Amino acid sequence: MGVLDHLAVQRRALGQEILKLANDGIRLDEIKEGGITAYALAQSSLVEHVKDKQDEDLYLVKLKEGVRNKEITALTLGSDGVLKFNDRLCVPDVDGLRRAIIEEAHRSRYSIHPGATKIYLNLKEMYWWKGMKKQVVDHMAKCLNCQQVKAEHQSPSGLA
Repeated sequence: MGVLDHLAVQRRALGQEILKLANDGIRLDEIKEGGITAYALAQSSLVEHVKDKQDEDLYLVKLKEGVRNKEITALTLGSDGVLKFNDRLCVPDVDGLRRAIIEEAHRSRYSIHPGATKIYLNLKEMYWWKGMKKQVVDHMAKCLNCQQVKAEHQSPSGLA
């Protein structure tokens, strides 16, 4: 085995190790100084649940079929079979997943009761489902704390 063959084997082993790290949620970024930064991605446990449940939602199953038949081009199917819209995870309407996602965003310790617009903007970075904005607004309308905060920040009519 020549020197180049040995390097090819090492590159393949390194590639496999990087793939294992990626599967565990670890990302590597090259930095200007020539080094590499490793960092872990934090994600909600709901993400895996959403991926697992996509095939239980008849609407998403129909969309997946349309993507496979090349009838629908706005959506994509990953190599793992996960349906996405513009790199956003398509959330099935099963097991209360959508409500759980909204509640998790609403109760985040980093932004307690942020309001419908903020929650929608945050959620739409990662998730998609038909009627998401309306469902977020409806959920926030039922939260007494959000309504109180909203009322406190509105100026009385006639005052600027």
